[in-house]
Amino acid sequence: MASVTNSYARALADAVFDRKLDTQQALREARSIAELVASSKELRDVWEAPSIPAEQKRAVLDAIAAREQTSQLVRNFIAVLMDHRRIRFLGPIVAQFEKEIDSRLGFAEAEIASARELSEADRRTLEAQVGILTGKKIRARYSRDESLLGGAVVRIGSTIYDGSVSGQLERIRQAIGS
Repeated sequence: MASVTNSYARALADAVFDRKLDTQQALREARSIAELVASSKELRDVWEAPSIPAEQKRAVLDAIAAREQTSQLVRNFIAVLMDHRRIRFLGPIVAQFEKEIDSRLGFAEAEIASARELSEADRRTLEAQVGILTGKKIRARYSRDESLLGGAVVRIGSTIYDGSVSGQLERIRQAIGS
């Protein structure tokens, strides 16, 4: 599934960037249809049914695209997924499409856990520092973790930057134990 998801997400991103379209608009449109498909078993059944002619499936898609004001590019992309019986992968493809856009635009998703609620100024400072460290613009999601005692832990993908007091104490304990 990962290769299917990655291939289609890259193809959509290529088309959006080649045509110099608004990436966030294309993402909103794709998300909107993905949410509709995820929430409607009837729609999934119609679009996945091999017994329903492609023209009828496209008529449903065209009605949805008109109602949602979906661009021709996103509409055509959904049609390709239907034609290749890949509509069941739409949600994961859209999630990967978002990651692909972020990567091409130089963004990184960061999950930041801190012992206390951070002020807006603290958040901007921390994001700037992580941006310098990674060389990317940071989109952060914050959470509180009182077990950290102080400081913060930043996760970007599979990389963890531990600047917490509990992490520092653990490193000291390991150094003394060696």
